[in-house]
Amino acid sequence: MSKLSVYRESDGDTPIRVSEAFDEIVAELAAVDVRLERWEADRPLPDDADNDTIIAAYQTEIDRLVSERGYQSFDVVSISADNPDKDAFRTKFLDEHTHGEDEVRFFVRGQGLFIMHIDDKVYSMLCEKNDLISVPANTRHWFDMGPNPNFTAIRLFNNPEGWVAQFTGDDIAKRFPLLEN
Repeated sequence: MSKLSVYRESDGDTPIRVSEAFDEIVAELAAVDVRLERWEADRPLPDDADNDTIIAAYQTEIDRLVSERGYQSFDVVSISADNPDKDAFRTKFLDEHTHGEDEVRFFVRGQGLFIMHIDDKVYSMLCEKNDLISVPANTRHWFDMGPNPNFTAIRLFNNPEGWVAQFTGDDIAKRFPLLEN
């Protein structure tokens, strides 16, 4: 189940607000310009679907976002717990960073934890299957797929060549809970 925990930036131990109510989460994140939606496939999607089948199942929603936000491209990324590079992939985005464009992810299966540092709060959003999150450009954040990742996500880009993490150098990410799976 999708879950939002909100913390003061000075206290990673005690959330000031926790919600699993999707409408409440959407409203809370919208107040800080983070978009959260729930998508459903418009055609059957087998468990072993290849990337083209996954894209086709969500093409209507992808097209809507491309039209609304001007995204130039999209792809599918998958990682499983048996991937020999999973630790390196996990570590890559565990430090606070920003991107020059929106970070848009739709979870086809599995889960991932987006943690956003906005003003004096930290928003920890556990995204699950059917969740789309869009973290605005230049928002300080980090991402955790957990020690045993198992997810497939559609990524949308304004400019895939420009999607580079700019690390802030702040150690704040080390003070907040990560995904345990």
